[in-house]
Amino acid sequence: MFFIMGISGGRKALDYAKMVICRHCGSYGRYEVFMTYSQFSLFFIPIFKWNRHFYVRTTCCGMLYELKPEIGKRILNHEDVTITGEDLFGEQYEEQGLKKCEFCGYDMQEDFEYCPKCGRRVGHFC
Repeated sequence: MFFIMGISGGRKALDYAKMVICRHCGSYGRYEVFMTYSQFSLFFIPIFKWNRHFYVRTTCCGMLYELKPEIGKRILNHEDVTITGEDLFGEQYEEQGLKKCEFCGYDMQEDFEYCPKCGRRVGHFC
């Protein structure tokens, strides 16, 4: 008899849709909350997860913060939560090689001069 098992990492986007003013760049944007984890699978079926970490990425400038675990678990349980500055730590810039159209918000490659979505000339980073 063969057992197929494995350990892998994963990332899950969480449902959090509140607008904020970014404390890094001062722009109006949104927090994208996600969870990273390790999981054990047996016959390709996830059995359990561990090593959960919750992160927040801003849509305006791409700043990445780690979120307090108790707040992340509340968001995971679909509770109504407001993320404050005290809930965020470990600030780092997420370099993606992308820039954002200031007219429509589309993320595009750094070397584009025109937005592929709205067609306007892009002048600077968000």
